[in-house]
Amino acid sequence: MRIIPAIDIIDGKCVRLTQGDYGSKKVYNENPAEVARSFEDAGLEYLHLVDLDGAKAGKVVNWKAIESVTATSSLKVDFGGGIKTEGEIKSLLEAGVKQVNLGSIAVRNPDLVKEWIDVYGSEKIILSADVKGEQIAISGWLENSAVSVFDLVADYLKKGIQYVTCTDISVDGMLQGPNIGLYRKLLESFPSIKLIASGGVSGMQDLEQLRNINVNGVIIGKAIYEGRIKLGELGDR
Repeated sequence: MRIIPAIDIIDGKCVRLTQGDYGSKKVYNENPAEVARSFEDAGLEYLHLVDLDGAKAGKVVNWKAIESVTATSSLKVDFGGGIKTEGEIKSLLEAGVKQVNLGSIAVRNPDLVKEWIDVYGSEKIILSADVKGEQIAISGWLENSAVSVFDLVADYLKKGIQYVTCTDISVDGMLQGPNIGLYRKLLESFPSIKLIASGGVSGMQDLEQLRNINVNGVIIGKAIYEGRIKLGELGDR
């Protein structure tokens, strides 16, 4: 199981939200690259980098922060937040991002995303499924869709997707544990996907639960920033 610490960016700063509410923003560090280096220094290999301004705006916004992170660390970065064009994907990959998360565009324009999977390969494209209940939310979690996460994943499996990041918005930032039941149900329904769990991790016991159901990776945010999980504990895993 891959351990993937998260950096969420607003106005170029490292922040966390609670349940996707932009009004709940808490700034943890004004220098995301510094945070990324602390993860690397702890022996971690991966990073989930999110442009929250971009998610709301529908286009990548925080280019300087993204480039500073990739330029100053060797972390394998997956990036999400507002990607809508092939030009953005090209620029992100050229900037050193290893994988891109596609969420809103994957719901609104699946044919276009299928083309991108064909062009860039399924190793580069992650389907980002943000859910309330079992329904997909889009536009930085500000808009609900009528699409079920199970229908979305089934559709994208036919398009060749391998990686799926699933975030349960109701538990994100709450430090009350991830939605193990949802992840178990997804893996039972789609055993071939590389599922990345996101949202709600509160301590090391949650990581053990997620490992036991065989998720491919787990994204950890607020639990690190609030000191519930120490970087030293993660670097050995």
